[in-house]
Amino acid sequence: MFSVHQHWDPLKVCAVGRSYPPEFYSNIKNPKVRTVMERIAIETEEDYQKLISKLEDFGVTVIRTDISDNFEDHINVDTGIPLPPPMCPRDHTAMVGNTFYMPGEKYANFDMISLLEDFYGIKIPQANNFSRKELFSNLERSGILTQIIAAETQTIGSNIKYPNNKKQYAFLSIEKYLLKNNIPIVYDEYVNTACMTRIGKDLYFSMVNDFNKSLPERFISKVKRLFPNYRSHLLDIRGHCDGSFCPVKPGLIISLSDIQNYDETFPGWEVVSLPGQSWIKVKPFLDLKQKNKGKWWIPGEEYNEDLIDYVETWLKDWVTYVEETVFDVNMLVIDEHNVICNNYNKDVFDAFERHGVTPHVINFRHRYFWDGGLHCITSDIVREGEQKDYFPNRKGPRAVLEIQNKIIIKSW
Repeated sequence: MFSVHQHWDPLKVCAVGRSYPPEFYSNIKNPKVRTVMERIAIETEEDYQKLISKLEDFGVTVIRTDISDNFEDHINVDTGIPLPPPMCPRDHTAMVGNTFYMPGEKYANFDMISLLEDFYGIKIPQANNFSRKELFSNLERSGILTQIIAAETQTIGSNIKYPNNKKQYAFLSIEKYLLKNNIPIVYDEYVNTACMTRIGKDLYFSMVNDFNKSLPERFISKVKRLFPNYRSHLLDIRGHCDGSFCPVKPGLIISLSDIQNYDETFPGWEVVSLPGQSWIKVKPFLDLKQKNKGKWWIPGEEYNEDLIDYVETWLKDWVTYVEETVFDVNMLVIDEHNVICNNYNKDVFDAFERHGVTPHVINFRHRYFWDGGLHCITSDIVREGEQKDYFPNRKGPRAVLEIQNKIIIKSW
């Protein structure tokens, strides 16, 4: 049976992302920046290969995302700037039960009028093209349009991260595997397991941003339509939930902080809290990154001193700092007794020992440069095991909405 019910069941088939090779950056004019990007590309693939090797040691079949041999296929023809590489398949895919959710031919083809009407509850005139253009322009400048698309697609950061390369389908090899094995596919519903945690009969979703949080009924309606036989929990978490907590096995959760009421969502489970880890520890770099990201592709910016400082600072200071001090909850569970993580942390490893879990350390060195941890750069397609009910006393199906530690239960 090709399915995933719990993300600690034995992993059998797994997608792994791919970044651009070093040759992709040969057109960057500034040698300082080009050399850094080439090195990052080489080391990124080295780390992918370490991960793949570890997965294959456990008998896992690995399927990579796809990149064209013609680099021009990955350049935005309007801007001349490359599209993001398909590094994080989990951010756009999900195996729930025996059905796989993924981008299809209509991905990123949004009906923005309908989206705006849904989110604002107003009817936008269709006839006045000038007014509509002005509206979109104002919303884009304010960042509202980006946030609405992020809410709809369950993505974080720039909405260009959603796969929108019409020349090269990044999920072709994954799709071929699914079709060959007659695995049901649902396209373009914007479901992913970076924002969803699968625990048997229970699904946990992060709200991503304030638009979904302010319109929970809209979110609940989608969950009800797609997963009517599950108990769904909508958590008050900004961004992806796999960057905030990881249920490693029944009874154990590793969390960045007390971001939610675990007594309600996972009653009786041990929670190891790590305040001040991961994103908080690298905030100074992230601020620098936000200021300079992508500028090496913009004409006239190749010799910008701030840009040079950004890429050089990452290699000189932050890579070693992350390797030595930062622990990331974005972990990949192989089975109940084995988990892949990026680093050592005494509190976490002590908990692993108490629960009979063996950690396997693989440092994805450029995780914070690329915005992708070990969980994000993979996507589990097949795990061995049947669906279980870990909380049989719960009524269902239902949605449990948690906002600011207040629990609202919506049954259907």
